[in-house]
Amino acid sequence: MNEPLIRLDRVRKEFGRQILAVEDMTLTINRGDFISFLGPSGCGKSTALRMIAGLLPVTAGTITIAPIEGKVEQDLGFVFQEPTLMPWASVFDNVWLPLSLAGLSRNAARERVRTALHEVGLTKFETAYPRELSGGMKMRVSIARAMVTRPRILLMDEPFAALDEMTRSKLNNDVIRLASEHALTVIFVTHSVYEAVYLSNRIIVMAARPGRVVADLTVAEPWPRGEDFRMSDVFSAEARRISHILKGTLHDTDINH
Repeated sequence: MNEPLIRLDRVRKEFGRQILAVEDMTLTINRGDFISFLGPSGCGKSTALRMIAGLLPVTAGTITIAPIEGKVEQDLGFVFQEPTLMPWASVFDNVWLPLSLAGLSRNAARERVRTALHEVGLTKFETAYPRELSGGMKMRVSIARAMVTRPRILLMDEPFAALDEMTRSKLNNDVIRLASEHALTVIFVTHSVYEAVYLSNRIIVMAARPGRVVADLTVAEPWPRGEDFRMSDVFSAEARRISHILKGTLHDTDINH
């Protein structure tokens, strides 16, 4: 939509005096973007995501999110790499948690929780407990919990990395559907070029030592996407293009740093 929503301006993050995790990270994210942060372990992808979410303070620089009039509930939904569910609580109560913290009673939240569970295909599991769920189902609960506050921004930190390929593909499709239906702006952290190409309209390549943006790449294919795109020659060509740029960028970074 080319309407700026999130701006990072010369953001720097240090942990103590010895670790410089992110340096001089400048980036504009537009409303409706689906962006993937792509890069090797230790390149600051998750650190950048947590700073955007306000879970980590910046050491220097600024992160600004355009305000929306009248928005009183949580504007950011965050999905972690692990589902981080409360094992003693039912699926319903896990999804209700952010609304509960905002002061909404269980009865008042009931329809919103059930809507969120319906959107991730877990309508029949609201009374189940995390120990009774598969890994993919636990992640669906985590996504429902992130969506129940009706955020406009969804941040996802390698949420599907531990899942099998079939489950991962299904959840990729679910995230695209949710992003499209709710007009979300999504920032998705991944190590997978294929996942980034399938999901994103922009891919931000980050390099380590210290973490920073080294390429801002557009995936210009129509969005939202489905399985036809995943099986297409265009998808394979885009994955090769991004892989080539990623490898070249990281090689140059290794030389220069």
